[in-house]
Amino acid sequence: MTQETPSQTPVDVLTLGIGGEVFAIEAADVREILDLVPITAVPGARPFVGGVVNVRGRIVPLADLRLQFGMAVTAPTTDTRIIVVELDLAGEPTPVGILADRVFEVTQIVPASLETAPRIGIRWRPEFIRGIGMRGDDLLILPNLAQILH
Repeated sequence: MTQETPSQTPVDVLTLGIGGEVFAIEAADVREILDLVPITAVPGARPFVGGVVNVRGRIVPLADLRLQFGMAVTAPTTDTRIIVVELDLAGEPTPVGILADRVFEVTQIVPASLETAPRIGIRWRPEFIRGIGMRGDDLLILPNLAQILH
């Protein structure tokens, strides 16, 4: 019997569509998935901050990754969701909402199968990408949320 190393152990990820691309976020980081709720603009916020939302009485910043990845911003649809993740930002757990065009499924990936983002031919900053993998014929992009939102 062989023993799996941590990089060979499958990890659950939530797959979601943003701007025509398929992203994957570790399911362990996801706290909840919400239908679109009213978003309050924040004057002077960083460009990728789409505003704040009220989640059970707590004000949560909402990040629109389309802005950070240079994608066209589109109007919300009935499939639009807010994925609330908890990230370690500045040494403390911080809830952040991620605006997604659509949520697909929870699936598994093997971290050892991920490739690094190429430095040439990609329109995004490579440090924003933790890795790139495949789900069937779809390319899965694992964003480095802590780097993007820092």
